[in-house]
Amino acid sequence: MIRNGRNADAGTMDARFARRAGGLDRRAFLVGAAGLGALGLAGCATSDGMSLAEAAKLYGPVPDEKFPIPAVDVSKVDPKYFRRTVRYETKETPGTIIVDPKNYYVYRIEDEGHATRYGANVGRSGFLWSGDAYVGRKGEWATWTPPKEMIQRQPEVAKYARGMPGGLENPLGARTLYLYQNGAYTLYTIYATIDPESIGSGVTSGCVGLLSQDMIDLYNRTPVKTKVIVLPA
Repeated sequence: MIRNGRNADAGTMDARFARRAGGLDRRAFLVGAAGLGALGLAGCATSDGMSLAEAAKLYGPVPDEKFPIPAVDVSKVDPKYFRRTVRYETKETPGTIIVDPKNYYVYRIEDEGHATRYGANVGRSGFLWSGDAYVGRKGEWATWTPPKEMIQRQPEVAKYARGMPGGLENPLGARTLYLYQNGAYTLYTIYATIDPESIGSGVTSGCVGLLSQDMIDLYNRTPVKTKVIVLPA
């Protein structure tokens, strides 16, 4: 059961997108700047042992997508949120997804006491929730439709009442995992974001966002019916 949720409708929309619904923040798409900034520090290692050059490769552009995804400006992400394999002791079966909103991480449980850890953004104050769910369906470049409650709070999104087609400006991004309970959609998702500065912060209305490159990795390894646990914040 999901607990402590409020206004779950906004779980399908990044709060930063809501503030700029009239247009796209082009800063997030400066692919060249992202690459050059990282390569200029190629000899530097992060506190987690990954060089910025390695991070720039991991989070490089994804040109073969339906909507080509730009490189991440890794200088705008705290290195502790870069994807990595970590020790994680749990009784949950491999493949289970565990969201830790307190520390801004998403874990995919692997074999032998390990997990793949991704940095994430989570719900802002008043929109945090916890509980067990499962992946009820998946979407690539999904259409986003703001719920009526969001339209009431944020009239600027009313123009998308009939749905916003997939694309880089769509708040669901390249991949979406829709969270369900007892056969019903909870209105919460795990989604892809191209905003590196959102990682490690509470900016959404309940959803959990991963960098697009991380989300594609998680999406490709997550079948429908996968168990999802959201820990208390």
